[in-house]
Amino acid sequence: MFHEPHLAPRAVTCQPLTPLSFLARAVDVYAERPAVAWRTDIWTYAEFNDLVARMAHWLRDQGVGPGDVVSVMATNRPELLAAHYAVPALGAVLNTVNTRLDTEEVRYILEHGGSSLLLVDPTVAVDPSGIQIPVHVLCSGADQSDGVNFFSGDAPALDLLAAVHDENQPIALNYTSGTTGRPKGVVYTHRGAQLNATSNLAMMHFTPETRYLWTLPMFHCNGWTHTWALTAAGGLHVCLDKVDPALIVQTIAERAVTHMCCAPVVLYMLLDHMKASALSRVRVGTGGATPTPALLAGLDELGFDLTHLYGLTESYGPATINDPGPHGPPDVAQRARLLARQGRRHCNTGKVAVVGVDGAVVPDDGETVGEIVLRGNTLMAGYYRDPEATEKAFAGGVFHTGDLAVMHPDGQIEIRDRAKDIIISGGENFSSLEVESVLHHHPDILLAAVVAAPHEKWGETGWAFVETRGGKPIDTEALDAFCRARLAGFKRPRRFIVGPLPKTATGKIQKFQLREQAKEMATHEQP
Repeated sequence: MFHEPHLAPRAVTCQPLTPLSFLARAVDVYAERPAVAWRTDIWTYAEFNDLVARMAHWLRDQGVGPGDVVSVMATNRPELLAAHYAVPALGAVLNTVNTRLDTEEVRYILEHGGSSLLLVDPTVAVDPSGIQIPVHVLCSGADQSDGVNFFSGDAPALDLLAAVHDENQPIALNYTSGTTGRPKGVVYTHRGAQLNATSNLAMMHFTPETRYLWTLPMFHCNGWTHTWALTAAGGLHVCLDKVDPALIVQTIAERAVTHMCCAPVVLYMLLDHMKASALSRVRVGTGGATPTPALLAGLDELGFDLTHLYGLTESYGPATINDPGPHGPPDVAQRARLLARQGRRHCNTGKVAVVGVDGAVVPDDGETVGEIVLRGNTLMAGYYRDPEATEKAFAGGVFHTGDLAVMHPDGQIEIRDRAKDIIISGGENFSSLEVESVLHHHPDILLAAVVAAPHEKWGETGWAFVETRGGKPIDTEALDAFCRARLAGFKRPRRFIVGPLPKTATGKIQKFQLREQAKEMATHEQP
């Protein structure tokens, strides 16, 4: 048996994996290369590292230390990118908060996560009253003093790696979109983040010449870990304050953008805004809805090459990729059919399988439906303060996604349905149960059922079927206002259908009938 004690791991040969090493290397290798662009400003990697050092020093002055949670609620600004390095450099845990959430949802996340402080973008609407931790507002611009400004001043020395003693220590705490009513806190590790970022670097073909436009929110799975991956490549992070078609087109031209990622709804917005393109081609990663032939044809004409990705918050973002490449079928309809698939695993995804209720792998016939399960180094450590949900998610030695799919003979998966009544609208996931809970608080509603209806632009939207008390009529506009006051915009039902709900003999609402009804009605309504 091969046994050599002197070959055992030692500190000099076995350092903790962490994506913070990417910035440490970038400063050595790409110090004078442009690292971050925002509005009219550009910072080199050396200057960006100084920004990170100032933020880390400021956080330390606020009392932040190892194990503390730091929450940031901001648009795609340089400070949010810097927080991906400054916070874990202190041994602390970064919690990026969805800017579309209402104040009550934000308050829940801060309390459940045990946040030490909240850094907030001045453009984000959040009511600080009732939040029991310090709330600090960022400045409105790099040269402004109307808030916390990390862009100027002394940059104290910072050892990015000093606080990383164990590659399995947490680096980020990301909350799901509430697919079971209340969001779960997904814990990422330094190891998982580094490995997933490395996979993304490879599958998105990032290089030092990459100019990546931040249309994908950095708060979403830490920007699918591209916040770290692009730095590893030495590319340019092009920050974007808001997802606006005119601003996107302008920025693509001005910054010679080569890559971007976004939900399909953003691509539809671009189709509506752009008539023709003189731009160089842009590689786009998207997920959350099936690309249609019309979308593919329009994007091709505008200079966009589409890649279909699949993953979850629990898998650090993308776990699979469907990239037809330059040799894909020229026929748009055929390409759309192939791109509807979620593809194959990336290089650090350990396993992607489709299994039946017995846990056995289903035939790769493209017909037999089962649940997608994952294994590997790019899965979450678990749900924060929720051991029961963690054990359930990892039951049987795999991670259960809850997504139902088929496996094709070529090894590609294709989602056919979504378990747990998750609705994906414009790339945002939410639970029908959460919306139903709100509707059930209306005094005139006896029963409510919310299902997904197909939508040409948003992929899916929620439709609410409601049964009123005593069959009385109800003002749907007033009902919409009721929901608007209690739900984030993307969760609000886009249509209300009033009438008796179909039920089983035991009184359970037959949602499959409502899904079919919504699908048929939506199909007839769309042009």
